[in-house]
Amino acid sequence: MRYRTIANTTVSAIGLGAMPLSIEQRPDQERAIATIHAALDAGVTLIDTADSYHWHADEQGHNERLIARALARYGSDTSGVLVATKGGRGRPGDGSWTVNGAPGHLKRAAEASLKRLGAEAIGLYQLHKPDPAVPWADSVGALAELLDAGTIRAAGISNVNTAQIREAHAILGDGLVSVQNQYSPAVRGSEPELRLSTELGLAFLPWSPLGGISRSSLDGPSDATSAGTAFHHVAAERDVSPQQIALAWLLTRSPAMIPVPGASRPASVKDSALAAGLALSAAELTRLDDAPPS
Repeated sequence: MRYRTIANTTVSAIGLGAMPLSIEQRPDQERAIATIHAALDAGVTLIDTADSYHWHADEQGHNERLIARALARYGSDTSGVLVATKGGRGRPGDGSWTVNGAPGHLKRAAEASLKRLGAEAIGLYQLHKPDPAVPWADSVGALAELLDAGTIRAAGISNVNTAQIREAHAILGDGLVSVQNQYSPAVRGSEPELRLSTELGLAFLPWSPLGGISRSSLDGPSDATSAGTAFHHVAAERDVSPQQIALAWLLTRSPAMIPVPGASRPASVKDSALAAGLALSAAELTRLDDAPPS
């Protein structure tokens, strides 16, 4: 495993996105815990979650409780694992998502997340999405209060534009350590945010990092409509999965980039972790840069 940094914390270059372990079509608890343990066995030290990663309306925090349970049951030291959670979104239980960036809500949500995770402080707390009904400075100000109170050790923001990054950085200073936007082989619209994050020394945690790449055969049937991309061709030549190629390519986009691919079974997370050790040639990178999936 290779490593990167989030502020002054060293984490694995590939993290684990834990959302698939708690939402619709989630695995049973034992397989979910085995998946988290497989990530730890593979050297993964960054786990991404949120209080809204659950299926039914009455189980808020399902994913956070699951992670806490898995860490407690792991047979080795987990003190070096950074659990990054998020607040500011909700799931009513009908498949939809809501947004609530009110300062009071965010502070209560962070305190509830801390209790579920069972830690002294949340290692990284991220504002899940800007709330159009709440001034951005007010929502970010809640993160500043959480930092001052010691509830969280570092703050991040998600689903943001460059102006929002700059404003949050002005408010939080060194307390702001990460940006989490959608970015993948197929979705590259956050290039400006990636460049700014790199410039400001913020980690960039792309969500849905495998967009445009077919579903891994480890998780189920592949999507035939995306089987002919440059990522698949390079993977076939290397005799590795296209998911590994996509993650290795993401790591070349910026030293700030730390992908957190989701997984729902041990084999998937082991495959993703191998991408940290995969070096792509200049010729391969040119093919991948110039031929994104449609």
